[in-house]
Amino acid sequence: MLNFGSKTKLAAALCLLGASLQVAAQQTLIRADAYLDVESGKLVKNVGVLVENNQILALDKLNKLQADSDAKVIDLKGKTLLPGFMDMHVHLTGDAEDNFLASKGNSIPRQTVKAVKNAKKTLMAGFTTVRNLGAKGYSVIGVRDGINAGEVVGPRIWAAGHSIGVTGGHCDDNFSPPEAKSKSKGVADGPWAVRAKVRENIKYGANTIKVCATGGVFSKGTKVGIQQLTEEEIRYAVEEAHMRGLVAAAHAHGTSGIKAAIRAGIDSIEHCSFLDDEAIELALKHGTYLSCDIYNTEYTLAFGEANGVPEENINKEKMVSKAQRESFRRAVKAGVNMVFGSDAAIYPHGDNGKQFSRMVKFGMTPIQAIQAATINSAALLKQTNIGKLEAGYLADIVAVDGDPLANISLLENVTFVMKDGVVYKQ
Repeated sequence: MLNFGSKTKLAAALCLLGASLQVAAQQTLIRADAYLDVESGKLVKNVGVLVENNQILALDKLNKLQADSDAKVIDLKGKTLLPGFMDMHVHLTGDAEDNFLASKGNSIPRQTVKAVKNAKKTLMAGFTTVRNLGAKGYSVIGVRDGINAGEVVGPRIWAAGHSIGVTGGHCDDNFSPPEAKSKSKGVADGPWAVRAKVRENIKYGANTIKVCATGGVFSKGTKVGIQQLTEEEIRYAVEEAHMRGLVAAAHAHGTSGIKAAIRAGIDSIEHCSFLDDEAIELALKHGTYLSCDIYNTEYTLAFGEANGVPEENINKEKMVSKAQRESFRRAVKAGVNMVFGSDAAIYPHGDNGKQFSRMVKFGMTPIQAIQAATINSAALLKQTNIGKLEAGYLADIVAVDGDPLANISLLENVTFVMKDGVVYKQ
């Protein structure tokens, strides 16, 4: 039993104990030529960003910032600072360069190793937040938890677990022969079965949900434009996700599936290849976000055959690509909410930034493309502390050489990456 002899000694001892337990705040001052205010679209020149631990403490003109005398200084002369980018549609467990059919046999541990590798490549490309829309065996959920624990390097991840779809649909295993009796873990038929799958994904750690409303390009025996899940099935999935505080996405190429998903209350439409005027009006009315992967078609048509992609899938890509880009252009012109979604794994991870220039080519201004990958994606995820360079926000900061508003392709070569106040690339 301790005997301090007086209240004064006890108080002093407690103060010393408290001081020893405190972790000193570490400040970092980043100096740069400019930063991009992604809300106004304006470049602010001769600036500094003061980071304390994992948050932005202040940003202003360099001569106005007051940093601690022992603050670490990072000099990024000639560079422009931006918020860390966000990609709302990736599949970290897959590699586009692998043989398409052979990779179907990769075990869950093998896919997990690939996800660890691809998570680091994605972060090094400047994407500090991603949404992984489907992976086997909760593999990416495990990688996400490893990143959060500081055991592996990668972006902040929203992971869906298994993609939910109908028997024989886009998200089922249709490549195995009947005698294998292979069925994807996300297969569900009927509204309550779909709802149960949402609950199962959440049970094992999913922090977002994905349903497959239509056929797709890279599945066997499905027609891209044909609806698969009913509107009622999608609604049950959305209701369960929203009740549990999660955002839900729908893989939907075809027009009827897109409309059904929007009416069912889905938060984002993935791919959105065949939009008609009614679908665009519905998206505007409901505030639905569109995530259109308009870069990867170039990789598939150039390298897909050499990588073993079957002729059926190549032909479906040819059918979709032009229509998808036209749908993207019309949606942008109409003012629909748009986010950055690349479908990385269909093309090599780390090349995510190549989509920025295609978004500009097919209808966006440079600032609109950047907003899609920052404040718009943060709004979709309902996050209020990422997506901007602003005091109080998490210190997710990237830098490029020069002015990205003048040359959007600069975003393909990010030269500095900070996530959560930690520098990963300089």
